[in-house]
Amino acid sequence: MTAHPQKMIRAVIRPEREAEVLNRLESAGFYAMTKLPVLGRGRQGGIQVGTINYDDLAKLMLIVVVDAADLPRAVQAIEEGARTGHHGDGKIFIQAVRESYTIRSGEKE
Repeated sequence: MTAHPQKMIRAVIRPEREAEVLNRLESAGFYAMTKLPVLGRGRQGGIQVGTINYDDLAKLMLIVVVDAADLPRAVQAIEEGARTGHHGDGKIFIQAVRESYTIRSGEKE
């Protein structure tokens, strides 16, 4: 385990907000991340268009690992980049990182 505790951020956001979120994260000094296309829905239960209800909506999941001291700054960058003020803006989940390894070297971080 590192001398500095780390946190994993999983942010599920609108795909159209990707560029804004990434720009804000990079401006705040966070460059390493994983991006995954995902499907999901929130409390609103999808979206209704005419008589058709779309339960699962396209979203983007960003995974970022940061030092615990940097967590508020990273969360703020994601919130500011992702927020439209409408339902479906997304969700941010935080977890402690207990261990990590660099595959190339086998080094435990």
